[in-house]
Amino acid sequence: MFRIWKYSNKQYVTMRFVDETVIHVKAGNGGHGCIAFLREKFRPQGGPCGGDGGKGGDIIFVSDDQMSTLQDLPKNHHYKAGRGEHGKGKNCHGKNGTNLIIKIPTGTIVRDSKTKYIIHDFKKNGDEFTIAKGGNGGFGNARFKTKNNVAPKIANDGSFGQELTLDLELKVLADVGLV
Repeated sequence: MFRIWKYSNKQYVTMRFVDETVIHVKAGNGGHGCIAFLREKFRPQGGPCGGDGGKGGDIIFVSDDQMSTLQDLPKNHHYKAGRGEHGKGKNCHGKNGTNLIIKIPTGTIVRDSKTKYIIHDFKKNGDEFTIAKGGNGGFGNARFKTKNNVAPKIANDGSFGQELTLDLELKVLADVGLV
């Protein structure tokens, strides 16, 4: 991030090095199960055919040696993964939500803002860690069919994805050279 200021008709540009930031992440919710029935002649009430909902997307952090600062993260303080799609009739399951991959510099420590607990320390290049897991999809009414209940009229809702507020801190190593 650059800061431009004027002093006696001259412009000076200063660059800010960001080594700490706070972000909010939200994993995707799971899709709801579907209640649907087939319309066939010899099935009681048509028979259940409701599909399951899709799984919500995860938030994944990946360390990268090419990045040297957390400067790109303060532009967007809120990150949200994709939601799972709802189930459909004819036993069609919903699509899973898309995972959100966030690149951070190697040497970053991720802490929970409330408890100050260290969740993960990224020490190597390419290190992946799932910070927030997406919610599971709900079951459709085809899953609840039994010998006694051949036409269930119930389905599950999808579960919620994890939601966290995180403190990111970059460990800075100063390289000092003697002349």
